[in-house]
Amino acid sequence: MASRLDTIDLSQSMSREESEKRIVTAQRRLVQLRLFTAGLLEPHQVGPGIVVLFEGMDAAGKGGAIRHLTAGLDPRHVRVVPIAAPNEDELRHHFLWRFQPSLPGLGQMTVYDRSWYGRLLVERVEGLIDNDTAKRSATEIIEFEQAIIDGGVTLVKFWLQISAKEQLRRFKDRETNPLKTWKLTPDDWRNREKRPAYEKAIEYMITNTDQPHARWDLIAAESKPYARATVLETVVSRWVHDLERRNIAVPASRDEDYLD
Repeated sequence: MASRLDTIDLSQSMSREESEKRIVTAQRRLVQLRLFTAGLLEPHQVGPGIVVLFEGMDAAGKGGAIRHLTAGLDPRHVRVVPIAAPNEDELRHHFLWRFQPSLPGLGQMTVYDRSWYGRLLVERVEGLIDNDTAKRSATEIIEFEQAIIDGGVTLVKFWLQISAKEQLRRFKDRETNPLKTWKLTPDDWRNREKRPAYEKAIEYMITNTDQPHARWDLIAAESKPYARATVLETVVSRWVHDLERRNIAVPASRDEDYLD
């Protein structure tokens, strides 16, 4: 059976001009949906919270996609949470424990720059958990996501994919550009050397946690303009679909009213 990663068409691209046009349209709709679910538009009823999580290859453009996603939103209405390795106290608890405080309540929004899926990626590749633990963790993640969805959260999950060749080009650009050197770490180079192991872990993760209630959206990120526009449009589509699934009457788009 073909790998899910191999089905991503990395040749997909978009001009910067077209991307910017589509991004602005999507940003306006996102503002409207945020105001609506926060209870600030008619009928002034607070709706579900929303989680948008980003995973992807190093240098795949997660940060840029997140900046464009949140650019038009009132910062009081969205929380961006960068996820690093668990600290000493967090390691004393179940691996999902540390994500509980940052989950959104009704009418709120959280964006995760990496997420609980580190359990099935870096922790597995680095040998911090064995295969049996990975299998159990995947089941626990599925149940966790079902629980937060049932509790009133819209969940959108992204994997951003780039080729090994494009990743190397971006690494070298960061290495030589003084404005970008902070983005490149020794761990990035070390992870690149383990790319085959990561690809195997990614395939396992996607295959075992892509569920009807929590689908993975696999984004071709070789072209940043294409990836950024596609991410925003996908969030809008997933958000509207989930609200309608909950029998919530979603207002028609009137973007001129919500963004200058």
